[in-house]
Amino acid sequence: MMAPVCRLVLLGASLTALVSLETHAAAARESFYRCRDATGQIHYADSMPAPCLGLDTEVLDERGMVLRVIEGEATREARLKREAAEAEQRKEQEQRAQRDRMLLETYLSVADIERLRDQRLDLLVAQYKVTEQNIENLRERQRRLESQIARFKPYSDKANAPPLPDHLAEEMVNTVNSLRTYQEMLTNNKREQADLIASFEEDIKRFKELKGIK
Repeated sequence: MMAPVCRLVLLGASLTALVSLETHAAAARESFYRCRDATGQIHYADSMPAPCLGLDTEVLDERGMVLRVIEGEATREARLKREAAEAEQRKEQEQRAQRDRMLLETYLSVADIERLRDQRLDLLVAQYKVTEQNIENLRERQRRLESQIARFKPYSDKANAPPLPDHLAEEMVNTVNSLRTYQEMLTNNKREQADLIASFEEDIKRFKELKGIK
């Protein structure tokens, strides 16, 4: 009867030999490389041919069967682009699903959506009116300043007119800059109103679709 130690030694030797045989078999299986360049010419060798670098390259066994394909630069770039597009599509689908859940969990009816829309729109309209009043006040100040500045050089035609005081020039510059700022606020407010209406219209349309409302 064989001693346990001998059996372990033989088992270890057998495993080592098996791994060695499998390694050699794998190396033997991947025997050749083949690729087609941009001109259509086929390159074939027992190691990676230089013209195949950066191209899709097939790894063949000794019988000419394709074992695997080494991805080329163009294929890799196309795959990465495709995967990025698929990821973006999944993200958009998740966002749409999240938006749908929000609509169903937030509103009970179309009237609820319209009510919130009108509340937010009223706030923007009120802000718009306040800005318009501020602009009118600034324009009145500008007219007053222009009347005062007209008495000074270089705006007055009188030979003995005094030079324009610095404080008047500074006040005019500040007034003009403030007018520009408030005009931009009006433009932004109008755009926000349009965006708000469009966004709520989309919500109402989608809510009706989810609820089956005609």
